[in-house]
Amino acid sequence: MSERPSDIAVGTELPEFVARLTRADLVRYAGASGDFNPIHWSDRVAASVGLPGVIAHGMLTMGVAARAVTTWTGDPTALLEYHVRFGRPVVVPDDDQGAEVTIRGKVGALLDDGRVRVDLTVTTEGEKVLSLARAIVRLR
Repeated sequence: MSERPSDIAVGTELPEFVARLTRADLVRYAGASGDFNPIHWSDRVAASVGLPGVIAHGMLTMGVAARAVTTWTGDPTALLEYHVRFGRPVVVPDDDQGAEVTIRGKVGALLDDGRVRVDLTVTTEGEKVLSLARAIVRLR
């Protein structure tokens, strides 16, 4: 974090964080999480259940958004609470580019004991994919 905790105010914006998710990322996440649901790797299965294509695991998308916060704090242990609602899936095309996920954050509230609430906006292709995304962090 470039600012000192005393410089943080309601409205302070986090640097924009952009991540790319590729099919290879989905395979690695499936192996780590044990979630091998074919909607995360098979276009045929994804289409058969009405999806527009293979989608990223929701928890992977959630984790990428959390990384935007921990990158800002410079300390992964500063993240105390984290809540999201899954709004829409991140479709990951079968190419080398994958899907771009953009995370923007803003300090929404100053709490006690050096804690702040960070409100996140997480989008892909201009569409919000997580809603009510909020993190509580302790700044040191």
